[in-house]
Amino acid sequence: MKRENAHQDRRSFLFNLSMLAGGLAVTSPLKGFDLNNRLRVVLVGTGVRGITFWGKRLVDQYASKLQFVGLCDHNKGRLQYAKEYMGVDCPLYTDFDEMMRANKVDLVIVCTKDSTHHEFIIKGLNYGCDVLTEKPLTTDEEKCQQIIDAEKKSDRRLIVGFNYRWGPYVTKIKELLNEGIIGEVTSVDFNWYLNVHHGASYFRRWHGLMEEGGSLWVHKATHHFDLLNWWLADEPEEVFAYGALEHYGSNGPFRGENCRTCVHKTTCNYYWDITKSKMDMNLYVNNEQYDGYVRDNCLFREEIDIYDKMSAQIKYRKNTVVNYSLTTYSPFEGWKIAFNGHKGRIEAWLDIPWMNNENLDQSALHASEMNQVASADQVVEPVILFKSWEDYKVVNVMSERAGHGGGDKRLQDKLFLHPEAPDPLNHAAGLKDGVLSIMVGIAARRSIEQGKPIKIKDLVTI
Repeated sequence: MKRENAHQDRRSFLFNLSMLAGGLAVTSPLKGFDLNNRLRVVLVGTGVRGITFWGKRLVDQYASKLQFVGLCDHNKGRLQYAKEYMGVDCPLYTDFDEMMRANKVDLVIVCTKDSTHHEFIIKGLNYGCDVLTEKPLTTDEEKCQQIIDAEKKSDRRLIVGFNYRWGPYVTKIKELLNEGIIGEVTSVDFNWYLNVHHGASYFRRWHGLMEEGGSLWVHKATHHFDLLNWWLADEPEEVFAYGALEHYGSNGPFRGENCRTCVHKTTCNYYWDITKSKMDMNLYVNNEQYDGYVRDNCLFREEIDIYDKMSAQIKYRKNTVVNYSLTTYSPFEGWKIAFNGHKGRIEAWLDIPWMNNENLDQSALHASEMNQVASADQVVEPVILFKSWEDYKVVNVMSERAGHGGGDKRLQDKLFLHPEAPDPLNHAAGLKDGVLSIMVGIAARRSIEQGKPIKIKDLVTI
């Protein structure tokens, strides 16, 4: 096969991936590939998410399907560590355009700071590549519209890496709703709890600044809003929200430069010893000299301006109303949801301690969820089905703790091993899914700022 034809086949493959991400079934030419004809991939943004989930895991699991031809980051120290950690032998770049000009690229993976996603998504499309971006798509409506317009002008497509959708537990909820067991869904109550370990971590990092992460309405809750949109198979139209910063930031009783040097180590309940993490030391602390980014910042620093308590009402096109809340300093980590319909109700939850009469290690819970290695730690989780005038039923679901409830592996297997497989539940997420998920959070921010309901159509044209 001539080189240019092989390159075109790779492009056709990525185009088919993007069509799958839009929910369309196509036949992939992947079966015609061999070790000499792999996807040529570049990664921009070599933070922990980039080098693990979209880095080393791809190298370890899909080496016969893809190869990294470039890594890019403005921090040259992190770049070098990324290369060693991922086990790749490819050039390193601090200039994205230089990397793109120097290589023939099929797929750009974007894992930079949220506020810069749009820059590299748009550039990737303009270079004639398909783009896979880590969530969230971007942080505000202006950047969102730029991405929409860029994809319309391009013959390439954008894939959003939503992994929560793929877990067995949330998939069972989707199946029950699709069966119409409780009839038309009229309202939903959805509560998400971040514990004092995981929740606090966002306020130590750049995520604590509105201009960098768009607040947790966008960075974190985009997962939750995507689940809602997918479960309901509907589009959000209007949002009214409340939010405040009352726990972290300037509300703290004291503050220091960072946890390592803080004089309050022995009295601060939130003290975190970064030196115990080899990964964080090698990736962040050892490379602070290059860009000044401090991973263990004080979560009581004055500059923090995002919300730490959030509540919203979301109205959908089919008239479903959702009550949603996000707590960032809960004693426990978990979530619960209830769907109300004309014929009954579905209740579901994960990791709510008293629901299963279990006492989970809260400090280790997030680490377990982020573990992307296939785990034997499988558990049976219940979904409760109530039908009007009938006794309730317990639907037991075999679930997983690691890899975002088993979603990580299933998402990447679909993308790189079985892109031609049927997708009857529309697990794969494309541009529109990415847009609708972040626009709920962006509309919530605007609602808090303006004190009124916000219509999504007034913010962006899809």
